[in-house]
Amino acid sequence: MPSLAIIDLSLSHFRSHRTASVAFDGRPVALIGPNGAGKTNILEAISLMSPGRGLRRAAVEEFSRKPEGLGWKIKAEFRGPDGGHEVETGAEAGQARQVRIDGKAATQVALARITRILWLVPAMDRLWIEAAEGRRRFLDRMTLSFVPDHAEAVLGYEKAMRDRNRLLKDQVQDAHWYKALESRMVETAALIEANRAETLRRLAAAQAGAETAFPSAALTLTNPEPVEDFATALAQGRRRDMAAARTLIGPHRADMSGVFADKGIGADQCSTGEQKALLISLILANARALAADLGAAPILLLDEVAAHLDTTRRAALYDEICTLGAQAIMTGTEALLFGGLGPRAQVFALSETDNHSRIEEIA
Repeated sequence: MPSLAIIDLSLSHFRSHRTASVAFDGRPVALIGPNGAGKTNILEAISLMSPGRGLRRAAVEEFSRKPEGLGWKIKAEFRGPDGGHEVETGAEAGQARQVRIDGKAATQVALARITRILWLVPAMDRLWIEAAEGRRRFLDRMTLSFVPDHAEAVLGYEKAMRDRNRLLKDQVQDAHWYKALESRMVETAALIEANRAETLRRLAAAQAGAETAFPSAALTLTNPEPVEDFATALAQGRRRDMAAARTLIGPHRADMSGVFADKGIGADQCSTGEQKALLISLILANARALAADLGAAPILLLDEVAAHLDTTRRAALYDEICTLGAQAIMTGTEALLFGGLGPRAQVFALSETDNHSRIEEIA
């Protein structure tokens, strides 16, 4: 099966990298090096080839290399079933982030239509036990991979809700000021909820039909205050929302729960190792479903994932990645962690010499 892949990547004044460039051939990739060598920064740069703030959810100014603060730039060449695309993103000092696709100015949302990038990073290990916001964000990233227009629905809903919240904080009583905003919230909320429900269905189907060494996660979307008629609930809830100075119902309050299907145990009650395995299972299910949709596997960014798996699970992960035909870009501190991949992968060593990044292919 063909895959979506990055063939060339170059960075300028991004995080720890003053300049860096690397050429890939479409196989899985292992980036090895000591802590602080800039491995995760490479993954973060690639994650910015999709909509949003990247895998660390950083502000634009945080990407610029310090102490210069000159701005930053990332350039990548993609290969996929529909041919190739050249993507650039970056920001001048003090300016907003810009995107160019094939030499033309574009929106971040447009990136979702030409790239499919999934990631798993150590900060997500607490997904099942942290606040609901992290799980919503995780679900919406998966949803965006299936429905690129999901980003526009979320942005539209959030803008309308922010404007409504301003009215609430200002104690505005006139119903006419609220109606247009609430109408927009109702419209976009319906899209958001339908997209999320379809994503859960797709993930369940991808897990049910898979031969995998990782446990299935049964997912459920819940809302602390479910409503049948969102428009009426918003109108009737204005007084309560005004007291709170924010909107208290809607898809921005939804939560996603997971269950270790074979054991019938909530993900939040599972061991740390089981919780990690469930996350990996979901990323792989997301990738399988996308591959079936698009005829091409997405790009996977897996930060330090091998270090948390035993030898058997590690080998199983590598086999599943290679069976998918996915370009998985992984990080680790030593080459031994990726020995199970053998010639199926490219291996690069990262180091920093004289304040310059060095990326050298070693296998």
